[in-house]
Amino acid sequence: MLAIFGTFVLIYLIFYKYRSANQSEERWRELVENLQLDMDTVSQNTLMDLPFPLLILKSDSDVVWYNSGLREMLPKGRNILNKRISDEFENFDIKKLNGDKKEFLEYKLNDKNYRIYSSCVKNSKGEKLNMLYWVENTEFYELEKKYLDEMPSLAFIQVDNYDEIMKSSNESYKPLINAVIDQKINSWAKENNAFLNKYEQDQYVMFFEFKDLKRIEEKKFDILDVMRETQSGNKLPITLSIGIGISDEKKSFFNLKELSKSALDIALARGGDQAVIRKDGKISYYGGKTQAVEKRTKVKARLKAHGIKELIENSSKVFIMGHSVPDIDALGAALGIYRTAVFLGKEAYIIADGSNPSIDVLYGELKKENYGNILITSDTARKSVGDNSLLVIVDVHRKSLVQDPAMVDKVDKVIIIDHHIRASEFIEDTALTYIEPYASSTCELVTEIIEYVDDRIELTELEATALLAGIHMDTKGFSIKTGARTFEAASFLRKKGADTLKAKELLKDDMSIIMAKAEALKRSEFIRDKIAVTFIDNKTDKINLITAQTADALLNIQGVEASFVIAQGDEGSIISGRSYGKINVQRILEELGGGGHMNVAGAQLPGNNGEEAKKMLEKAIDEYFEEGELK
Repeated sequence: MLAIFGTFVLIYLIFYKYRSANQSEERWRELVENLQLDMDTVSQNTLMDLPFPLLILKSDSDVVWYNSGLREMLPKGRNILNKRISDEFENFDIKKLNGDKKEFLEYKLNDKNYRIYSSCVKNSKGEKLNMLYWVENTEFYELEKKYLDEMPSLAFIQVDNYDEIMKSSNESYKPLINAVIDQKINSWAKENNAFLNKYEQDQYVMFFEFKDLKRIEEKKFDILDVMRETQSGNKLPITLSIGIGISDEKKSFFNLKELSKSALDIALARGGDQAVIRKDGKISYYGGKTQAVEKRTKVKARLKAHGIKELIENSSKVFIMGHSVPDIDALGAALGIYRTAVFLGKEAYIIADGSNPSIDVLYGELKKENYGNILITSDTARKSVGDNSLLVIVDVHRKSLVQDPAMVDKVDKVIIIDHHIRASEFIEDTALTYIEPYASSTCELVTEIIEYVDDRIELTELEATALLAGIHMDTKGFSIKTGARTFEAASFLRKKGADTLKAKELLKDDMSIIMAKAEALKRSEFIRDKIAVTFIDNKTDKINLITAQTADALLNIQGVEASFVIAQGDEGSIISGRSYGKINVQRILEELGGGGHMNVAGAQLPGNNGEEAKKMLEKAIDEYFEEGELK
């Protein structure tokens, strides 16, 4: 009986347990389903009532849904459903959002700034949906802008020709000139909310905020024009050089000072009468309307010559090179440095990878006069470099333009001697740099160096003639960029045996060059009535020489104040620019990546399209005139 009773109890317990388990599972299933339904409702309500706009895209381009927050951003009644987002939002770059929450896109709409984040999900059909969250950060953006506007900037200001102005002025006018200079610069500083301090007779330092720099740039540094036009008894125009450094959160005031000083050095090296702004690797130029001021004293030339002498004496070998495709100025200057090194008892070589039409005559004469053993190729030079070798670079200061850029890295000591206006690309860490944009030519600078190193240096007739020919070529027969020191250098070379007739022989052209120039002159046309432009189709190896000489020839046309010649070189279109000083061709061609002087400049453009080169040139000319460079 007990066994039967126990069996019934056991069966009941099993049944009860089974039924309870089923009921519990059913209740749990209902709970989960209700929870999921509640979550869906919450999600839908949340998406609709998010405190920031939300937009959902399908296939990364088509708008399939957006919430009320985004609807409020759109004009009333505008519907963007099933439309491409790039069509509805201007300049919206969806490619910057890859569905990575760490990535975001800055976007401005209706004068408000947004940071857009993205996340990707898949719907029940497996389709990819891109959810874009628009987080407004206008307040942060304005705070950032305010911070950037208030960043400190520093300017060093120097009167370029202070000594020359004072020497050339009457004693009674000197106090007035000083007072006027101070008053003009102080007024300009006050106008731009700047703090100004004069720490030398001709030098000032100015602190101001970055937002004020924008206004100064918009006015194209009008203080340069104001000072140049000032007349208070001064016989020479007063010109300024301004160097400005811009700081950021990573820069200390010491770094800011170094940036500004460097910018001022660049302005001075480019001839003065201009402002240079330097921020990190970017350099901007303003002004540069007058010729570089020729220095009346030769103190700097004497000091540089002494430094060059010491460097040569302390070297085992001396290598000399100019720019690629050297001209008479580069080769003549190289010969002058070669003779100086030999006089000082050093082994010296000139790096020349063959001849070219510009130096064919001189190169041939050097071969006849047994200079062949000192003219070596770049490969030979690199193999011959020793531990204490010296490299002297003449007539160029841009690494990309030298005869052999690898040589610059190969030697430890480098000297630069150049007369071109300093470009933003510059060979750094040199042992000595002598750049004087006031000089007519590098041959003039080298002639002065020879004179100050030792007046007992005996030049051969060919060397003296080559130096004279270099000066003759760059001054266009002593008519352009010719100062008193140019004639002094020519006189010194004449005493050393330079042959003036032979110098002209070195510069003679063959018939093909003359014919090509005549053809180019025939097809010349005018821009703004005073600028002559022409094309050269000739694709011979003499194209660089033809281009330069045609630009010179165009200046001889009555009414022409500047000329540009476009031709096709081996590596793209080349442009040569020339002027008599009223138009700064160097500033124009700098916009195309070129450089040079106010009167003589050049540029090289990639590609083979002469028409495209002309359009780029015309645009640069228009920008130049828009800046008011010619009044």
